[in-house]
Amino acid sequence: MDWLFVPEMRAVPGSSRTPMNEMVQNISEAYPNGKLEFFAAPDAAYLCNVAYVMNEGKRWYVFVNPYTGEVQGANTLTFQRFFRDLHYFLFIPLQIGHFTVLVFGFLLFVSLITALMFYKKWYKKLFELKRGKGRVVFYRSLHRLIGVWSVPFMILFSVTGIWYFLERTNTADISKISNTRSPKLEKPIKDSLYFDRLSYSIDYDKAIEMAQLVIPGLMVKDVVPPATMNGVIYMNGKSSVPLVRNRANRVYIHPQTYKVLKVQKAEDIGATMWLNDIADPLHFGYWGGLATKIVWFFGGLGISTLILTGLWIGFKRKVKNVQKQKAQKMGIWKYINWVIFGVILFFMYYFLIVRYHVSSEVLTFITVSLTIFILLGWYLFDFKIKKVVRKELTGS
Repeated sequence: MDWLFVPEMRAVPGSSRTPMNEMVQNISEAYPNGKLEFFAAPDAAYLCNVAYVMNEGKRWYVFVNPYTGEVQGANTLTFQRFFRDLHYFLFIPLQIGHFTVLVFGFLLFVSLITALMFYKKWYKKLFELKRGKGRVVFYRSLHRLIGVWSVPFMILFSVTGIWYFLERTNTADISKISNTRSPKLEKPIKDSLYFDRLSYSIDYDKAIEMAQLVIPGLMVKDVVPPATMNGVIYMNGKSSVPLVRNRANRVYIHPQTYKVLKVQKAEDIGATMWLNDIADPLHFGYWGGLATKIVWFFGGLGISTLILTGLWIGFKRKVKNVQKQKAQKMGIWKYINWVIFGVILFFMYYFLIVRYHVSSEVLTFITVSLTIFILLGWYLFDFKIKKVVRKELTGS
């Protein structure tokens, strides 16, 4: 979506890549009063590098072409960041949003188990689709068929979701074991003016070279300059070890002497850390490149379809019962749902305005998109269902 809607993020693959020092120099010229906080090289060859630059109280996502070194543009928000925050914590702060999302890992797992218990011998119905017996029978059969093929992804998403819950609660010291602590400088930098310019003056090419000496074949992906006066350069990336995320390989380097202070190699990590480092690639499906991303997309689409059709079936049954009884009782859950939705909207706009400083154009785009989404939901799950039920009850 970023590639589609943000032309500045597009890159045409070239024969060679620009040294990081040159790219950082171009960033410093574009943002002379800024400070580089994070530098990420994407896996996709058709995307720019993204540098996080704090400038005049705002964080800018700066798009740097990895082949020409040119700064092609910048935004205070990207599609990836917006949907990451929405999926990660629903924009609700104070850990409430995180745990609200993570609890659904357990609910998804329970719904999977109960579905398999009620749908007998589901493993024999991988290719069963009933046709020629009317629309109701066909759609019901299609719902079950999609559900059967979604089983592996429901297992994967629920188990990794539960793992994230255990990590966030630090159950059995999972979080402590899985996250290597960064070393600190024995002699912190004392010159504040020097430190303010440090993120632009570091010899990143030399730091990357040192990292590749201790982890042969390392493809450095993320580079983090020191955030404090006793901080170090942190780098991670890909090695020959398959499946694990970039953070399985970590190198910490002195920002002045370029001495390697600490190394974590993916081939040397323990079982708990290995499980933690394969959770993201398995959950999001990027471990095998574009091929697995496409497969995971259809897996997620299948589960989303099950949710929508399940809602349709449940709401339709409820509306039909109400129509038969000629009376409708307003359940308290309807009000609770609207309150929760209102809270999410409030914090979403708060984050967009206060944290991301988005423009009025971006706010308008998000508001219009959200309005269309709400109206579509109302049409499908209120207006349309009531119309279908009335037609079935009256026979016209």
